[in-house]
Amino acid sequence: MAYANDIRTGKSAPTLAGFADRIAALYHAWAAAQLRRESYRRTVRELESLSDRDLADMGIHRAMIAELAAEAVAKA
Repeated sequence: MAYANDIRTGKSAPTLAGFADRIAALYHAWAAAQLRRESYRRTVRELESLSDRDLADMGIHRAMIAELAAEAVAKA
Protein backbone atom coordinates (compact mmCIF):
# COMPACT_ATOMS: atom_id res chain seq x y z
CA MET A 1 0.00 0.00 0.00
CA ALA A 2 1.32 3.44 -0.87
CA TYR A 3 1.12 6.30 1.60
CA ALA A 4 1.52 9.98 0.77
CA ASN A 5 1.72 12.85 3.18
CA ASP A 6 1.60 16.51 2.18
CA ILE A 7 2.59 18.97 4.86
CA ARG A 8 2.30 22.65 4.06
CA THR A 9 3.90 25.15 6.37
CA GLY A 10 2.49 28.26 4.74
CA LYS A 11 5.94 29.27 3.57
CA SER A 12 6.52 28.48 -0.05
CA ALA A 13 9.39 29.35 -2.28
CA PRO A 14 9.58 33.08 -3.01
CA THR A 15 7.65 33.97 -6.10
CA LEU A 16 7.29 37.13 -8.09
CA ALA A 17 3.72 37.53 -6.75
CA GLY A 18 5.01 37.17 -3.18
CA PHE A 19 7.68 39.76 -3.83
CA ALA A 20 5.15 42.14 -5.38
CA ASP A 21 2.87 41.67 -2.39
CA ARG A 22 5.70 42.55 -0.01
CA ILE A 23 6.56 45.65 -2.04
CA ALA A 24 2.88 46.69 -2.06
CA ALA A 25 2.63 46.18 1.71
CA LEU A 26 5.79 48.22 2.21
CA TYR A 27 4.38 51.02 0.06
CA HIS A 28 1.07 51.02 1.96
CA ALA A 29 2.86 51.14 5.30
CA TRP A 30 4.99 54.05 4.06
CA ALA A 31 1.90 55.91 2.78
CA ALA A 32 0.08 55.40 6.09
CA ALA A 33 3.12 56.71 7.98
CA GLN A 34 3.19 59.77 5.70
CA LEU A 35 -0.47 60.47 6.49
CA ARG A 36 0.19 60.15 10.23
CA ARG A 37 3.16 62.53 10.01
CA GLU A 38 1.13 65.08 8.07
CA SER A 39 -1.70 64.85 10.59
CA TYR A 40 0.80 65.37 13.42
CA ARG A 41 2.35 68.39 11.69
CA ARG A 42 -1.07 69.90 10.94
CA THR A 43 -2.18 69.49 14.56
CA VAL A 44 1.02 71.06 15.89
CA ARG A 45 0.76 73.92 13.40
CA GLU A 46 -2.86 74.66 14.34
CA LEU A 47 -2.19 74.55 18.09
CA GLU A 48 0.92 76.70 17.77
CA SER A 49 -1.07 79.31 15.85
CA LEU A 50 -3.33 79.86 18.87
CA SER A 51 -2.55 82.56 21.40
CA ASP A 52 -1.42 81.72 24.93
CA ARG A 53 -4.80 82.89 26.18
CA ASP A 54 -6.70 80.58 23.80
CA LEU A 55 -4.51 77.66 24.83
CA ALA A 56 -5.02 78.49 28.52
CA ASP A 57 -8.79 78.51 27.96
CA MET A 58 -8.49 74.94 26.71
CA GLY A 59 -6.20 73.95 29.56
CA ILE A 60 -3.18 73.49 27.31
CA HIS A 61 0.32 74.79 27.93
CA ARG A 62 2.64 75.35 24.94
CA ALA A 63 4.99 72.67 26.23
CA MET A 64 2.16 70.14 25.87
CA ILE A 65 1.50 70.71 22.15
CA ALA A 66 3.82 68.02 20.75
CA GLU A 67 2.57 65.41 23.22
CA LEU A 68 -1.09 66.24 22.52
CA ALA A 69 -0.53 66.08 18.78
CA ALA A 70 1.15 62.68 19.09
CA GLU A 71 -1.76 61.38 21.20
CA ALA A 72 -4.29 62.71 18.68
CA VAL A 73 -2.53 60.91 15.83
CA ALA A 74 -2.21 57.69 17.81
CA LYS A 75 -5.94 57.65 18.58
CA ALA A 76 -6.98 58.29 14.99
